[in-house]
Amino acid sequence: MHTEKGENKTIAINGHSVLPGENKLVRIEIARLPTGTLIDIPIHVFNSKRAGPTVLVQAGLHGDEVNGVEAVRRLLQDTSLQVETGALVMVPILNIFGFIHFSRDVPDGKDVNRSFPGRKKGSLASRIAYHYTAEVLPQVDIAIDLHTGGAQRHNHPQVRYTEGDAKSKELAKAFGAPYHFSAKLIKGSFRKTMYGMGKPTIVYEAGESMRIDEAAIQKASKGIKNVLVHLKMLKGRKRQSASVHLETTRWLRAAKAGMFIPGVENGSSIQKGQLLGVITDTYSKKSRGIKAPFDGHVFCINHQAVVNQGDALFHVGC
Repeated sequence: MHTEKGENKTIAINGHSVLPGENKLVRIEIARLPTGTLIDIPIHVFNSKRAGPTVLVQAGLHGDEVNGVEAVRRLLQDTSLQVETGALVMVPILNIFGFIHFSRDVPDGKDVNRSFPGRKKGSLASRIAYHYTAEVLPQVDIAIDLHTGGAQRHNHPQVRYTEGDAKSKELAKAFGAPYHFSAKLIKGSFRKTMYGMGKPTIVYEAGESMRIDEAAIQKASKGIKNVLVHLKMLKGRKRQSASVHLETTRWLRAAKAGMFIPGVENGSSIQKGQLLGVITDTYSKKSRGIKAPFDGHVFCINHQAVVNQGDALFHVGC
């Protein structure tokens, strides 16, 4: 952890030292493609001279979630982003294998975000998690993990914090996304490993996999800066919009299969009993409505036109 006064610590990753006042690109070698091409994870380290927290901002843990990748790329090109205290560690793409295959997972079908803390001689996903846990996580104090909705589900910008963790809740509020709410820890996830190390983590979710969403990208960039200002790592004031805290969340699922037609905008307020959408029977005139179970908000909508029984359609909260 950082000291409260004096010079900041040296950041050491994979044998590379980034001294106070230095900015450096370091890499973690993971594996090779069948062609022999080396795959590594680029890690940008901005280490200020003055002591403060070390914040990790990462994207591409799921290779098809591109909005976070673009948000980090823009931050890397932002000349106004001058770290005053502590250190900022930015990883544009963690799951390189998934990214080059347009896939959430690595080629063997395993999810890196269910493989932490990993094993040195485990599966490819487990090896990625192992090297990242061993080399990067000991150096950081806080993490911001950027994601998007998967499987044609579109997330309205939202931040999730760890249930019962006051520090991550504080960071989620500081981020300033339209919604923030608690989420339980998932076995094998990056967030659970960080929690076990005593390091608060928030997860930003916005947009849909493999689709560039300008609003999602802009809110990610603004939110990350808000957190850094909150931690006194950046100068300036938080450009924060009102963030609704959701005390409870719930998935509304398809009671039957058919064609799904949503009838509300993502991010809108809803009232109990309001018709949110319908599932139509493909071969008849029958249809079944999906109604709001309470007054609240819808913050995720499934854009899949044909759904099966049990598919998640709306994520709602209040």
